[in-house]
Amino acid sequence: MANNKKTKNLEAQLFKAADKLRKNVDAAEYKHIVLGLIFLKYISDSFAYLHSQLRESKGKYEYADPEDQDEYRQENVFWVPKEARWSYLHGRAKLPTIGKDIDDAMAAIEKDNPHIKGILPKVYARPNLDKTALGGLIDLIGDIALSYEAAKTRDMLGKVYEYFLGQFALAEGKKGGQFYTPKSIVKLLVAMIEPYHGRVYDPCCGSGGMFVMSEKFVSEHQGRLDDISIYGQESNQTTYRLCRMNLAIRGINGNQVKWNNEGSFLKDAHPDLKADFILANPPFNDSDWSGALLKKDGRWKYGTPPVGNANFAWVQHFIYYLSPKGIAGFVLAKGSLTSKTSGEGVIRKNLIEAGLVDCIVNLPTKLFLNTQIPASLWFISNKRHGYNGDRNRAGEILFIDAHELGHLINRRTRDFSDADIQKVADTYHNWRKKGGSYKDVPGFCASTPIAKVKELDYVLSPGRYVGLAEVEDDFVFDQRFPELQKEFAEQLKEETKLNKRILENLSKVEYGK
Repeated sequence: MANNKKTKNLEAQLFKAADKLRKNVDAAEYKHIVLGLIFLKYISDSFAYLHSQLRESKGKYEYADPEDQDEYRQENVFWVPKEARWSYLHGRAKLPTIGKDIDDAMAAIEKDNPHIKGILPKVYARPNLDKTALGGLIDLIGDIALSYEAAKTRDMLGKVYEYFLGQFALAEGKKGGQFYTPKSIVKLLVAMIEPYHGRVYDPCCGSGGMFVMSEKFVSEHQGRLDDISIYGQESNQTTYRLCRMNLAIRGINGNQVKWNNEGSFLKDAHPDLKADFILANPPFNDSDWSGALLKKDGRWKYGTPPVGNANFAWVQHFIYYLSPKGIAGFVLAKGSLTSKTSGEGVIRKNLIEAGLVDCIVNLPTKLFLNTQIPASLWFISNKRHGYNGDRNRAGEILFIDAHELGHLINRRTRDFSDADIQKVADTYHNWRKKGGSYKDVPGFCASTPIAKVKELDYVLSPGRYVGLAEVEDDFVFDQRFPELQKEFAEQLKEETKLNKRILENLSKVEYGK
């Protein structure tokens, strides 16, 4: 509890610092400025801690050279040159040249750590950035302990990133969702598809949350991080840089995460990829996806998606890049479950009849910070005929209605607890695996034959199939009837007293007249 409070205080302090720059810098830009400084502070603290260990020359660091860059690479720590270390920059925070000093520091770090070349922001010398406010921001960040010891599990900065990205998503409004997916949704997606090993792909990766959670999942389940490799793409350059910093801090190889401003539909960075796992949260109901240029694209095997809505373009993009035994889990606007406009109903029908739709989860409202559009989770699988312990479920679809799960963390925002996530994920796994203990639960889940889905015109809303929850009836007549008689007698007695008082008061009023 104390650690949670400490982290929240840290987040609040950092966001307060960010506000100091808001007056002169657009919301979409200042997040990068602030997070760039946090990144710099973190890697500098990590470097300083290891540098002190190497200087002590004890244990496994005996005879080590604290100025040998290879010593840091072996420990997955960035080499930070002297002019980029936080202590040096902190000492120059009040100078008018501090903006240029930070830009030079970022360039020096990239030069000595070529795997992040072009990733770090070099925007601190720009004229519209208040250098006094920038110096104050450096002072405040400098007072916060982001030491290697405090953050060596890489969780602290992850929490700071998550908090900031959520706040920035709110500040930027509708477009903020392109770089942020709430942690509990990411965690649920990962828990359901279980990316233990193989290629993980996100063609609209935002700040990299899907990749981070996949790596965390492997670590928590005693897997080997070397067994998974990540592939991604992001069209927003600022968001892409946030993603690469996010990955770099956690020691995740982001070399196959690419940026191009044309986006995945027009120019995919991984044309030959066949992914074992796809995790994604594409923009909801995106009308600006260049659909008019792609009407005859080879990815549209199940039908040409409408120019005005990219939902089923994304679904077919995911399917196109799935390996023969791959599985995809992604967020989609809830309207995709029922829409029949512009051929969407035909595409959904073709996906169902092709046996690709494995599971649909109806989500509660208020899960997303930047939109109130109702959402659902789709799971598409190429291994529904039984593979690796799975049973043959080719003629069924699992529907889960999770709209009553979750808890409000404030008036506008809902979150899933770990218990909620486990309940949904366990339901899916028990349904999917051979010998699983799955049972339909009225109001929550139903394993439904595709024939029934066909009868309902290929609508995929879970509420159509799970029915209403059973209300437990514990009424025992012989026990309750005498109790009810007694309750009724007492109520009658109270009512008689009340009527008597009313009559007395009326008499007094009449007498007074």
